[in-house]
Amino acid sequence: MIALSRVAMLAACLAGLPSAVFAESAPIESRVINTFKIGSDETRFGPLEFIGGLEMVSSNRIFGSWSSIKVDPDRKHVAGVLDTGHWLTGSLVRDAQGRLSGLADVDITPMQDRTGRSFEGKGRMDAEGLALDKDRALVSFEGNHRVDIYPRQGFATSAAVGTLPILIPRDELRGNRSLETVAIAPADSALKGAAVIVSEESLDDDGNVYAAILEGPLKGRFTVSRTDDFDPTDAAFLPDGDLLLLERRFNMANGIGMRIRRIAAAEIRPGAVATGKVLMTADFGYQIDNMEGLDAFQAEDGSTHIILVSDDNHSILQRNMMLEFRLLD
Repeated sequence: MIALSRVAMLAACLAGLPSAVFAESAPIESRVINTFKIGSDETRFGPLEFIGGLEMVSSNRIFGSWSSIKVDPDRKHVAGVLDTGHWLTGSLVRDAQGRLSGLADVDITPMQDRTGRSFEGKGRMDAEGLALDKDRALVSFEGNHRVDIYPRQGFATSAAVGTLPILIPRDELRGNRSLETVAIAPADSALKGAAVIVSEESLDDDGNVYAAILEGPLKGRFTVSRTDDFDPTDAAFLPDGDLLLLERRFNMANGIGMRIRRIAAAEIRPGAVATGKVLMTADFGYQIDNMEGLDAFQAEDGSTHIILVSDDNHSILQRNMMLEFRLLD
């Protein structure tokens, strides 16, 4: 069935017709991560408290390259995008203490563009960011730079129904370093539920990262300061309108690193250079990999939880990871 679905998809693409969409199940085997700092039982890292994590593998070869994650209001179901042009849906599994113990009911489905077609590889469907509200699922893409709109219900089997103007000049966007994240502000914030994009390493003349508010009363471009070679990979708004920004660093001198910044709502304005405050920085002395996806959600006790996922690039040298923290104000 899996092989047949790919043959049908390829034939439809070659014929220039909408592709048939087939969801593939992805059974997940998980290893629980109990500590964040290697060799230490420490749980507090600045204003973040480590709750638990997973290292995940699957017999389905498509699983991996996870770029963004969003947690449903029920706190159980999750949705994500893979940079190979696929949707991922599944359910969080927790132990008796409420810590992550697995990921279940995972389905992976080819994404469709506005013509209803699916494409293998990253040429047209390099999905990097995902944002959800009551009516929309927004996906940001690199390469073919755009933010496509999908219906919130049934997004995994729907074609894109529109696109948002990205406001950033396309000649300023780097091919593989462009629209890395999209997030939707709270409806009762100053941004009034607007979509916000942040690029990865598309820089202005001052070395700041291009970003934009795509709609609403404060529609316009702004930038995010770039420091210490960290580049944005995902973001999520908090209920107060502040933005949590996940960043990644990789170079030969320092290896791989992860950073989370909190950007105040007042800094997200047209013409502004947002700086924010660093909440946490981690390197290979911690349980991290190529951390690409972030979401923030309200737990049952009212506290704010942060979930991170990694992009393994389908490499045997990397890991598919999920980490969970509690934000301590």
